[in-house]
Amino acid sequence: MGLRLLIYLGAIFISLLPVFIRTTQAQVETQDEWEEEDTLPVEIHGFVEGVYSARMMKDPTQTNDFVLGEARFRLDLSHYSDRSDFFFKGDFVSDAITDEADIAIRQAMVTLRASSWLDVRAGRQVVTWGTGDLVFLNDLFPKDFVSFFIGREDEFLKAPSNSVKFTVYSNLVNADLVWTPIFEPDVFITGERLSFFDPTVPGLVGTKTLEQPLETMLPAKEIDNGELAVRMFRNLYSYEFALYGYLGFTKQPLAFDLVANMPTHSSLAVYGASVRGNFLGGISNVEAAYYNSRRGNDPNIPNSELRALIGHERELFARFNLGLQYYLEWIQGYDNLIMNSPRPEFEHEELRHMITTRLTYRLLQETLMLSLFAFLSPSEGDIHLRPSLVHNWSDEVTISAGANVMLGDDHTFFGQLEKNSNAYLRIRYSF
Repeated sequence: MGLRLLIYLGAIFISLLPVFIRTTQAQVETQDEWEEEDTLPVEIHGFVEGVYSARMMKDPTQTNDFVLGEARFRLDLSHYSDRSDFFFKGDFVSDAITDEADIAIRQAMVTLRASSWLDVRAGRQVVTWGTGDLVFLNDLFPKDFVSFFIGREDEFLKAPSNSVKFTVYSNLVNADLVWTPIFEPDVFITGERLSFFDPTVPGLVGTKTLEQPLETMLPAKEIDNGELAVRMFRNLYSYEFALYGYLGFTKQPLAFDLVANMPTHSSLAVYGASVRGNFLGGISNVEAAYYNSRRGNDPNIPNSELRALIGHERELFARFNLGLQYYLEWIQGYDNLIMNSPRPEFEHEELRHMITTRLTYRLLQETLMLSLFAFLSPSEGDIHLRPSLVHNWSDEVTISAGANVMLGDDHTFFGQLEKNSNAYLRIRYSF
């Protein structure tokens, strides 16, 4: 039995002990409440949305000019009681690109207030932490990068996972522990909707050049292959300090399995820290993380990295906000990487710099929002621009339009997506 399994079982036993002790009392009191009210109060919300997104230029590797064509119905249910809460958030989606209809459950979880110092949340949920704006260092929960690049709402960048989350409160420090028993990877680009750069070709590949979308090998569904994420945090003088830890696997298939002859996810440990608070008339944040992944000189496993982020946001004048971030990735053992890489000319620079800017301006009594988010990497020479317009036509109807514009060399992160640059239109009715 591995050390990680012992950690999992110990954390679960200690955290659920107060729940077992109070179960009988809670059941009796809950039954009395239901008998008095006769019905179970449930809040119902949701929306209906239509969205289309089309490429701005012809992509010779793709058969479809559209990257997104969806009709989506969201049902959002929630119930609150003294000792527990229930949440459900599900989407019924008709996809014109794949000619399929599907049900996507983003949230199906129960929260138990086990005691004054412990909350337990179990089920399908979206977990997020860290201080970055669309830049993630210590947040190792799954992301949906396909949604991010094709025009879906920003909420869909964060993908759900089936996890158990324990939150412990104390006067000294608060802590979150999230256990995901079965590894949940990112939703990454496979060539199905978006073309990408394949260094083995070398060149861009998509549905016309691939026999099937990119396939990867996931870790076996064993107890030792789960994910464990920890955050310890405390507010001190108007600043929030946090320490992070993660044990699991790379969220993207950055490794390669020679036996299976396909990309895979290698073991990963991450350690980090952050601070966020008021500074220079706005909100500033600093965050750092060390990604420990490389063992020896194996070119089929990604090198360890040191990542750092510094950011600041403030209102420059009425209803106009500016956010700036500087992000750094420093690849460890870079000389060994270049020496052992089968394609050294396509490896990232040892120091990858990226600057982000968010501009937001609200007009017409804040019913119209103009926004621009820009990623710029001086070291790689690639760019991602995200202009958008959001108009609250009424209390129920929202109209959104925008674009994803990517520029750069084919082998860079954003540059490989240049021919996937797209413009989108969304109309949503909320209830």
